[in-house]
Amino acid sequence: MDIADKVPNETDRLEEQLLKNLRTTVERVLPIPHYQESYREIGITQAEDIKSIKDFQRLPLTTKEDLRKNYPFGLFAEPMENIVRLHASSGTTGKPTVVGYTRQDINLWAKIVANELERAGVTKKDVVQIAYGYGLFTGGMGLHYGCEELGAIVVPISGGNTARQLMLMRDFGTTVLACTPSYALYLAESLEESGISRDELKLKIGIFGAEPWTEGMREEIEARLGIKAFDIYGLSEIMGPGVALECPAHRGLHIDEHFYPEILDEEGNPLPNGERGELVITSIEKEGFPVLRYRTKDLTTLHYGPCSCGHFGWTMERVSARVDDMLIIRGVNVFPSQVEEAILLEGFEPHYLLVVYRVGNLDQLEVQVEVNETTFFDEVRELEGRQDKLKKRIEDVLGISVRIRLVEPKSIPRSEGKAIRVIDKRNKEG
Repeated sequence: MDIADKVPNETDRLEEQLLKNLRTTVERVLPIPHYQESYREIGITQAEDIKSIKDFQRLPLTTKEDLRKNYPFGLFAEPMENIVRLHASSGTTGKPTVVGYTRQDINLWAKIVANELERAGVTKKDVVQIAYGYGLFTGGMGLHYGCEELGAIVVPISGGNTARQLMLMRDFGTTVLACTPSYALYLAESLEESGISRDELKLKIGIFGAEPWTEGMREEIEARLGIKAFDIYGLSEIMGPGVALECPAHRGLHIDEHFYPEILDEEGNPLPNGERGELVITSIEKEGFPVLRYRTKDLTTLHYGPCSCGHFGWTMERVSARVDDMLIIRGVNVFPSQVEEAILLEGFEPHYLLVVYRVGNLDQLEVQVEVNETTFFDEVRELEGRQDKLKKRIEDVLGISVRIRLVEPKSIPRSEGKAIRVIDKRNKEG
């Protein structure tokens, strides 16, 4: 993706600065055997071999598997005595991916997050309740340091203990909530049952991320919590939260200048501005663990240019799905977000579960959708009518037949972190 296509009046200056930054990152990783070997294969032996953005786009992609193969510290660009913090993924599908930060990296991260939060309207007068997980997960600590850099008051409550979350939200006068969107919805649901009035809270802003969510879910959260919800994007392998965040215009997430984004098709070829594909990111100015052309597996669209908020640069649309969230059912690509949108449009609660199983050699999809307390006591005929309408809408969207199963209120497990949306039984069934 060539900057010359986006801002012809500033091509020379912007591309020269970007190339300088990218060469610096290439130079930093070249001593690392993994990068050295893969770059040598395409004739890149020194940073000066990168003479254009197109040269940079020839570099091999970095994957999560590359990180696991070099576990734990094989891709670090600084000696361990310069590393002041380690974070890691959960490692649910194998060895965790480990990332390291120098003191300068931590300071840079804090400034990036602070700038993003300020753009969303957070100020030093705010009380920010961080209900992302703390520990090896980057979510809690990344936002924590950013809020302190901004000068806001931090409530580092982490995830879970919902009753206590609501009590402190009221007693501490929390104005900003930071967590996953699915947990925000659970908090809203719990608030309605807690006896605490919404009027007792001072909430005004929500910073939600770490999982794909739809515009319908945003509207649901905003209505039930009485806030403005902002989508935040980040991933541990690149830095953590703060790679991108929405501004009040809600026309996409503005990507911080310390990251260079690309959009690729399924074959790994660059796509032009405005086309949907997989997001690939390079970290710039990161010392301890710089990563070049990292495959995020997140599907989105990039735009370049000015925004009414004053930002000028790359903007990404909300992540609509993840490549690895995609289900292939009878040859059709299915994403949970498509089903969620249909469920919300038909007025159901955004609590659902996709169960994939096999009958004979044929894949089947069951969509379990939770009804609320009021709907649960409706006439059977009325419930059947709503179920039929939902079935038709989902089948129209997906292009395959599905089974709809309406389930009792609160029967689908709630999540204090990333929501579980899919149970795939096909492998277990052989």
